[in-house]
Amino acid sequence: MVRLRLYMCITMMATKEPFDLRRPPGPNGWTQMLGIDPKTGPRRVASNLKWLAENQFIALERQWGRPSAITLLSATGDGGVYTQPREDRRYVGMHITFWTNGWLLQLSPTATALLFALGEALGGKSEPQYIHAAKRQRYGLSPDTWTKGRKELEAQGLLTVKREPQGDFYDFTRLRNAYQLTLGRLDGPPSWS
Repeated sequence: MVRLRLYMCITMMATKEPFDLRRPPGPNGWTQMLGIDPKTGPRRVASNLKWLAENQFIALERQWGRPSAITLLSATGDGGVYTQPREDRRYVGMHITFWTNGWLLQLSPTATALLFALGEALGGKSEPQYIHAAKRQRYGLSPDTWTKGRKELEAQGLLTVKREPQGDFYDFTRLRNAYQLTLGRLDGPPSWS
């Protein structure tokens, strides 16, 4: 849970070339920012920064007397140079209120991953859309994970799922789930449970 939130915060903070944080928050700063227990937070932040570096999502550069500088690397995890998403590449943007209103801290990593997957799959369409199983598999989420994330997003008011008939007049018509994101909900605070 900490790893995804940490990485998302780093990408939100390192927004221009060379996509680095020369003065990143220290362990206590990350702990407070991510809403982690102060007793275990610094250790969890350090271990997750180490994991992100070992798996080539970030590079850490030791700095004397300060927290290590962080440089974003390619989001593919191949250790290449980080490039910002462009119009000619697939990416999903998320409104700033996802961070500022505390959604990052409230949603589980499963729900966060599904939120971004649905954002890409629906392509910004406002009407409910059926997402074929083959397209869902592209995101690497198991059916159980998809269902768990779906229920959480529905409970938070970010997703509406309707049963709609699929197929044309001559085909066998089946009822399938049609998904509709309600991203305007991000403008308000999440439901804290």
